[in-house]
Amino acid sequence: MSIQSTLPDVGGAAESHPVETSAEALVSSFAEADQHQVNLSVYGIEDWICLGFFWIMTGLVFLQFFSRYVLNDSFAWTEELAVYCLMPVVFIGAAMCVRRARHIQVNLVYRYLPTPVGRALSTAVDLAAIAFYGYACWLVARYALAVDNEPMTTIDWNKSHVYWLAFAGFALMTVRGVQVAVENGRRGFSPLQNPGFFDGSAP
Repeated sequence: MSIQSTLPDVGGAAESHPVETSAEALVSSFAEADQHQVNLSVYGIEDWICLGFFWIMTGLVFLQFFSRYVLNDSFAWTEELAVYCLMPVVFIGAAMCVRRARHIQVNLVYRYLPTPVGRALSTAVDLAAIAFYGYACWLVARYALAVDNEPMTTIDWNKSHVYWLAFAGFALMTVRGVQVAVENGRRGFSPLQNPGFFDGSAP
C-alpha cells in the first residue's frame, strides 16, 4: 500500500512525485508514540501545588461567570477567592521558575567579562537573590501575623492563610535559590554565563 502526492515544482507547474509510505511504517510510528512515557520526575512539589490552585481558581472564575450571566445572581465570594487563589499561583509558581532558572536575567555583560570575573559576579547574583527571598519571607510573615484572625470581605475565613501561602512561596524560592547556587558552583557556571547550556542551544 502506498500514498502518492502531487507536488508543485519551483516554476509553479504541477509535477507528480510519488511519496512512498507503507502501511507498516505508519503503524510502526503509532506504536513508537504509544511507547513514549511521560517523565514526571522533572516536576517539583511547587509545580503540583501551583497546578492545584490554578484549577481551583479556574473553577471559581467559571462559577462567577455562570452565576452572573446564566443565573443572573452573582456569587460575590467567588471573585474574592479567585483573587486569593492567584497569590499562591504567582508566588509558589515563582519558586518553580527559580528552580528552573526561568526568571528574567540580564546576561549581556557576561559576554565581555573574563571567565573568573563572570563567575564571581554570577555567584554574587545568586547570593543576592537568596538574601532577597529570605528577606521577603520575613516581611510576608510579619504581614501575615499582622492580619491574623482578620476575616475576608465576603466570607468568614481567616485572611492570614492566604499570606502564609505567599510566605510558603518565598520560602520555597529561598530553598530553590540555595539549591541552584550550589549546582552552579559545582558546574562552574550559571545561566548568566552560559544560557545556551540551559535551553539546549549550546553544549
